[in-house]
Amino acid sequence: MDALSLTTLLTAALVAGWVDAVVGGGGLLLLPALLVAAPGVPVATALGTNKLAAIFGTSTAAVTYARRTKLDWGVAGPAAGLAVLTAGLGAALAGAVPGGAYRPVVLVVLVAVAVFVMARPSLGVVSSPRRTPGRVVVAVAVAGLGIALYDGLIGPGTGTFLVLAFTAILGSDFVHASAMAKVVNAGTNLGALVVFGLTGHVWWALGAAMAVCNVVGAAVGARMALRRGAGFVRVVLLVVVLALVARLGYDQWVAG
Repeated sequence: MDALSLTTLLTAALVAGWVDAVVGGGGLLLLPALLVAAPGVPVATALGTNKLAAIFGTSTAAVTYARRTKLDWGVAGPAAGLAVLTAGLGAALAGAVPGGAYRPVVLVVLVAVAVFVMARPSLGVVSSPRRTPGRVVVAVAVAGLGIALYDGLIGPGTGTFLVLAFTAILGSDFVHASAMAKVVNAGTNLGALVVFGLTGHVWWALGAAMAVCNVVGAAVGARMALRRGAGFVRVVLLVVVLALVARLGYDQWVAG
């Protein structure tokens, strides 16, 4: 790999760490960067190398949030535990799912998310707790099973989906939802990484270098989200969702 490609990947890892820490969706930057910088790389190897970088970033963000805000471990803990297993299953199946099979579905979901967030300006900005035992079970299942499976299979946008799930189901504000999302996302990254590593689909040296940059970006992003609050996170969330829509739309209708 030449110096320009390596520099591009390290920069992408830095920015992706920041985006992931604030609201998720760093894979939108890092995974395409890997595929472009290393033409012909198997998708599973790109996913595995991305997971190696991302697990350090999400773990750094999770620790930062845990030190500075109150985490709902009754939700984040069980969801993260489930996520390790479910994301591992998704990673084991990753090679069998063509990109064209998931893009239209994810596009529809993302457009619906963008409309939903824009139509409800107070969503996630003001905490409106709706934490009941039933909602906790639903939140754990959605995050630890459904979204975790998606992360193992595909990846990009996982953190964003987690933030929205905790906001919509539990009524959390965006900052506390992001804090829980980082814990669960660390679990999904761990489960997927173990499977990709065991099957030889990780470039360890490159992933380690990217991890250093990802950690720096994650530390800065988490502190910025905590300092600037839920309104800032909401703006970043909308930007990331619209960017995901644009990227997937391009892949679906332009790049093929």
